[in-house]
Amino acid sequence: MSNGTTHLARPVYVVDGARTPFLKAKGKIGPFPAADLAVQSGRALLSRLPFSPSEIDEVIMGCVMPGPNEANIARVIGLRLGCGIDTPAWTVQRNCASGMQALDCAVSNIANGRAELVLTGGVEAMSYAPLLLNETMVNWMADLYAAKKPLDKIKVLTKMRPGHLKPIIGLVCGLTDPMNGLGMGQTAEIIAHRFGISRQTMDEYAARSHHRLAHAQEQGWMDEITPIYDNKGNVYQADDGVRADSSVEKLAKLKPVFDRHFGKVTAANSAQITDGATLLVLASAEAVEKHNLPVLGRIVDSHWAALEPAEMGLGPVHAMSPIMQQHQLSMDDVDYWEINEAFAAQVLACVAAWQDDDYCQQFLGLPAALGAIDEARLNVDGGGVSLGHPVGASGARIVLHLLQVLKRNDANRGIASLCIGGGQGGAMLIEREGVRS
Repeated sequence: MSNGTTHLARPVYVVDGARTPFLKAKGKIGPFPAADLAVQSGRALLSRLPFSPSEIDEVIMGCVMPGPNEANIARVIGLRLGCGIDTPAWTVQRNCASGMQALDCAVSNIANGRAELVLTGGVEAMSYAPLLLNETMVNWMADLYAAKKPLDKIKVLTKMRPGHLKPIIGLVCGLTDPMNGLGMGQTAEIIAHRFGISRQTMDEYAARSHHRLAHAQEQGWMDEITPIYDNKGNVYQADDGVRADSSVEKLAKLKPVFDRHFGKVTAANSAQITDGATLLVLASAEAVEKHNLPVLGRIVDSHWAALEPAEMGLGPVHAMSPIMQQHQLSMDDVDYWEINEAFAAQVLACVAAWQDDDYCQQFLGLPAALGAIDEARLNVDGGGVSLGHPVGASGARIVLHLLQVLKRNDANRGIASLCIGGGQGGAMLIEREGVRS
């Protein structure tokens, strides 16, 4: 099942964008809460545009796990960036595609004439994912608070057991499908088995992701990143999860994580747990003309699809295929592709599905296999395996970076897509024809 957005009433342009370095979670909470990440990248972005933040009509942000002091985090971000008390702001959540969903909402509002300038994107501080009290502990605390007399309180205190202190790890809950109980890594194992993807192929892909990101950093191609500073004066300038010395031989030594006896998915061929933010400014043609704005590209179309939750990693092919049919595109008509690397197995399965006649006919409604994506045009500067996947931000990041790749290579058209926990997929068609710097 799927639904799409086509034939926009007004064109919608990406004016500019910025993101923080993606910082790998290292067991403890990171240096920046989510709102701080978004504000630092937002300041850099807005400071180079020729209008006041108060002229922004709306702020829309994707975020899956805002902190307890960040309720409706989009509003917090908008106010801290000076967008004004009269600028509406709202937060969206579509799991891994929350950042892309925020962009899609902004596109809709601009296309329909409800807004001219929108600050949008996504943010996630995954290292701040909560540790929760278990139900036994919650009930014990309720009894303790209900006890009025000192003797009653002592009786409740004597009932405390070590098991009361066992926490519930919020991140594990969030990465587990509530309908089937499968972790996201287990769903990657399922589709790897379906398409016969080997452990070596996954590790080769993972190593290549790291090498491509390292090369992009060396070449200075990650210029959408703005340095950020913590309150101790430390500066963070680059994605820090990259391992330039990654090799298939090294990765082969790691044990499977999600199916320890028969599995192929490891920590190294999976996306990293990461903190990061990506913000973009979207505008109507009228706003571009009024403020004499630069333009990175145009969001032409978007599509959302749903499928079996246990095979959620195949969501991108379900979301991208209708876009390609709608616009009568062949594989060669798309210059570059960004498919978010939740798992190496997941990207490889998407590539395989499009080359499988049975899958394309049975599940995508195509007459035959659509064809192969040229790996030289897919995730050319690495992806989630090497730079991380802060779930609220990744959907915005791949759109912004795709635009940068198109610009760098003087190319015109690209598609960005993600799989989504719960069994969904999202995709956006981007073009640069007629843009101005």
